[in-house]
Amino acid sequence: MNALGRPSGGDGGGRAPARGEFAFTPENFRQIAEMVHASTGITMPDYKSAMVYSRLAKRLRALGLESFNNYCRLVASQTGLDERQKMIAALTTNMTSFFREPHHFKHLATKVLPPLVEEARRGGRLRIWSAGCSSGEEPYSIALTLLSVMPDAGQYDVRILATDINPNVLDKGRGGLYPETVMEPVSTDQKSRWFRKARTPDGLPAWEATGPLRELIAFRELNLMGDWPMKGTFQALFCRNVTIYFEPETRDRIWCRFASLLPAGATLYVGHSERMGEEPARVFVQDEFTTYRRLEGRRP
Repeated sequence: MNALGRPSGGDGGGRAPARGEFAFTPENFRQIAEMVHASTGITMPDYKSAMVYSRLAKRLRALGLESFNNYCRLVASQTGLDERQKMIAALTTNMTSFFREPHHFKHLATKVLPPLVEEARRGGRLRIWSAGCSSGEEPYSIALTLLSVMPDAGQYDVRILATDINPNVLDKGRGGLYPETVMEPVSTDQKSRWFRKARTPDGLPAWEATGPLRELIAFRELNLMGDWPMKGTFQALFCRNVTIYFEPETRDRIWCRFASLLPAGATLYVGHSERMGEEPARVFVQDEFTTYRRLEGRRP
């Protein structure tokens, strides 16, 4: 999702840490989890300790450190600020795919975009935000949906903002290069119109986004827990499977901050397991499953 990515257990979240290489104590995990929470709002339960070990052991090897005690001292120090950012990036990689939760893109194409496209053709401004965009599959799916309704979108004031806390996944999004296996949800027509055949660095078949598609999207680094520099509003906002590791109070604060950037009638798309608390529910009404509309005249 992720302004902010979310930790994924896909690389061994349930395995015990490797033995005999680096000592990794419960106190080491607690220190790392507290730093991640302070920086990102993500809560890391104890069962994520194996995932933390497997991802950060690579950083210890790169730095030539002999223990997690030394690593924790480094990232907690003033001289370790750069490494702390690398630690956050290593632990906030999102699972994502093209057209994930496809009902959202159908809703966007059939109910949200038609009046917005008409307004854009009359000189209006159309903005969509993908918050927690990970490696770019979500904002490219938004852009492909937009181009299906408005093939000449690039000639108008129409743009998509894609943000994430992790600079590494943002670089992948900017590159717009995806292995052929990742592109299966993208239709043959969409691939032929908006991508060109390419190869990954290791020679596998791939597709690369072309200029008209890439130019619709601006990739920017953003921490949802930090300052938001955006001044304008958005007519649609995707923040899906990003806040599931936040505490409920933090999650509701994020929803309310979103409301301040969404005009009445704007649409918010969230993940299938994310629910709003009492405060954001005062300013959003459910339109469809995991799809919300900003209410008029309500303040968060």
